[in-house]
Amino acid sequence: MSVIQNASDSVATPAYWEDARKHLIKKDRVMKRLIPQFGQACLQSRGDAFATLARSVVGQQISVKAAQTVWDRFVKLPQQMTPSQVLRLKIDDMRAAGLSARKVEYLVDLALHFDNGKVHVADWTAMDDEAIIDELVAIRGIGRWTAEMFLIFHLMRPNVLPLDDVGLINGISKSYFSGEMVSRSDAREVAQAWAPYRTVATWYIWRSLDPVPVSY
Repeated sequence: MSVIQNASDSVATPAYWEDARKHLIKKDRVMKRLIPQFGQACLQSRGDAFATLARSVVGQQISVKAAQTVWDRFVKLPQQMTPSQVLRLKIDDMRAAGLSARKVEYLVDLALHFDNGKVHVADWTAMDDEAIIDELVAIRGIGRWTAEMFLIFHLMRPNVLPLDDVGLINGISKSYFSGEMVSRSDAREVAQAWAPYRTVATWYIWRSLDPVPVSY
């Protein structure tokens, strides 16, 4: 997958974005209306794989604000946010940062998977989406939704459809069905027209609910 590196080396955007915009505007009446509303804004990827997944674990089942507070404390504990450094941390220090006992276990398991080479980071560019999801959900505390968010926000895969995402379902309901709640099969049918850029359409559906982009 090709990406465009922005002036800041810490942020990358997908090289396919403009092609995706044109495709979606041509194929889908809702996208034709939505996409022009958000100018040149697009998906961005920040950080590295381990830090992105660690942040997703920290943020589970708590508010965005609370997650940021805990992350800000946690990130100060290791010298660098790397698997080996996290494995050296004391459990009491991690708990004092605001992490639950279960999240400490999840972060340790995540660090072990990376440190032991159980996740094949170097091979991900050549692996398909489902193979990467299978690797990630083998880690404690990471389910399919988290793995799909990783595919979207870190690897910037172009054709991810996260049907477990409440925002996506709500956005499709609002934009395509006049607010009537839709099923996963309804959402999948709508998304047929989005392929091979379902990630991009999902991003615009999210923007239709909240104009401020989320980044991981």
